[in-house]
Amino acid sequence: MKITIVGRKIKLTQPIKSFIEEKVENVLGYINNIVWVQVVVNVEKKQHFAEIVAHIGHQTIKASAVSDDLYSAIDLVLDKIEKQAKKYKEKNEDARKMVDNEEFSFSIDKSNIKFSVIKNVPVKPMSKEEAVMEMERLGYNFWLYIDKDSKQTNVVFKRFDSTYGILVPVKR
Repeated sequence: MKITIVGRKIKLTQPIKSFIEEKVENVLGYINNIVWVQVVVNVEKKQHFAEIVAHIGHQTIKASAVSDDLYSAIDLVLDKIEKQAKKYKEKNEDARKMVDNEEFSFSIDKSNIKFSVIKNVPVKPMSKEEAVMEMERLGYNFWLYIDKDSKQTNVVFKRFDSTYGILVPVKR
């Protein structure tokens, strides 16, 4: 977890920084997927402001607090962010439990299967690189080809992370 500490109108001393880092790690340390945490402390007219923004997975949580003392403002904001983090973690655990408890079974009615298009595709021997180039040239997400070396029918496909995969049939 990356912790960034910003001080506005206040000089951040090493004891303040270490206090904030230690408290943030204690409060948010039990959550696995924290990307970064930003802590902003500010002083205006004898009021101390503390704000924490934490990016957890695909969600951002934010809390702020005001107090007469810097350390109490930090404690208040940490209490608020801890409540939000617990709520986030419980929500994720409940979602996982629901998925784990459900039994997935597919029952497809064969009469509902309808084919809208049947294409005749000329299949020719080529390397996997040539198959990728052909697939990209035609703008498809997958391409059926015969491997030059193994003389076996394969399918090359584009993955969501912009890499490619190959389906190779195996006899059971």
